[in-house]
Amino acid sequence: MLNTLSSGMKISISRSISTVFEQYMEEIGWDEEKYNLEDFIKQWQVYINEQASWYKNLSDDIKRDPTFHEELAAKINETIQKILTDSPTDEQIKAFDQLQEDYSFSCKMEAKYLLNHLKN
Repeated sequence: MLNTLSSGMKISISRSISTVFEQYMEEIGWDEEKYNLEDFIKQWQVYINEQASWYKNLSDDIKRDPTFHEELAAKINETIQKILTDSPTDEQIKAFDQLQEDYSFSCKMEAKYLLNHLKN
């Protein structure tokens, strides 16, 4: 069912997952011990209901369809897995090297968070 949506809608869904995941992880300071999937999903649901135009464009039939929700859950997992395995950029690594500090980060998004946090 998710595959029947337009490519633009599928991209918007992925972006909304990424956006909210980044916001959520920033809120918990990228502390893996504080991560709670249910809390993330609640935050994502608020986001799609209040800010995501793609969700408003879905028919009520699709929104109620259990298959759609199963595929959406798989898409959420896939998107988060992709984020967590996206290696930090060379630029991010160099920025940490210049700081001459030993920070632990595992993915591009976490490195971005740490660099922004250190700048502020």
